[in-house]
Amino acid sequence: MADYLESLNPPQREGVIHTEGPCMLIAGAGSGKTRVLTFRIAHLIRQQNVDPFNIMALTFTNKAAKEMRERVESVVGNDARNLWMGTFHSVFARLLRGEAHHIGYPHNFTIYDTDDAKSVLKSIIKEMALDETAYKPNVVYNRISQAKNRLISWQDYLNDPILAGEDAASMKPEIGNIYRAYSQRCFKAGAMDFDDILYNTDLLFRNHLDVLNKYQHRIQYILVDEFQDTNLCQYFIIRKLCAVQQNICVVGDDAQSIYGFRGADISNILNFEKDFPECRIIKLEQNYRSTQ
Repeated sequence: MADYLESLNPPQREGVIHTEGPCMLIAGAGSGKTRVLTFRIAHLIRQQNVDPFNIMALTFTNKAAKEMRERVESVVGNDARNLWMGTFHSVFARLLRGEAHHIGYPHNFTIYDTDDAKSVLKSIIKEMALDETAYKPNVVYNRISQAKNRLISWQDYLNDPILAGEDAASMKPEIGNIYRAYSQRCFKAGAMDFDDILYNTDLLFRNHLDVLNKYQHRIQYILVDEFQDTNLCQYFIIRKLCAVQQNICVVGDDAQSIYGFRGADISNILNFEKDFPECRIIKLEQNYRSTQ
């Protein structure tokens, strides 16, 4: 089983076997990062006897999550099915299904996709008799999404003079009130949009320390792919989750953030060393996709 290590170069091997404590893998395209993550999970399960139920692996796309799960399954078999593995939204939606009652939602809450959310916003804009050319649902949705990604509640939004000034300058002074109506309507319907899944996970952990404590001890190892694409809300969640065990491995390329428009915060990767001063940094510099 351990012969998989033979196929790795020294930095890759270190990325697999250095499992305890905070670790950052700086990995460009073609440097074998998915392979390192896959073998790292396999190493935890097979060599260190970690229960897959105690491992969380987060990525950004369903395609990446599916590929990683298949690769892990090819090494460790059906055990891979017990991992907390998937996109941020799928993993934390799963967690909320069991815990949402703490924050007033039913366990079978509805998840609104983008079209559902924009449809609700369109109704609210109409009911408030606002100019639908100024308050386009798409624009309003993105503004509210940015606020949630920065952990700004509708209450905070309405009390923030800077946000009010920005909205007034863009000729949309009612966005705060739309945000309030939208949040209240979703809550009443027992529904969350994609941003709410993460916002409400952070809210749950912030306001219910017993729940946070449960998951801090249950999730013993956290791996985050494409860490440079995390937003503030995602970073706060994983930072809270790993506060006890400190076994967090993030993989990122500080030159390659592609999700800035979704609120991704490149400073997360730059601040990781400050937040985790004991962090081991491993650079995967060999590019296997280029013959150069």
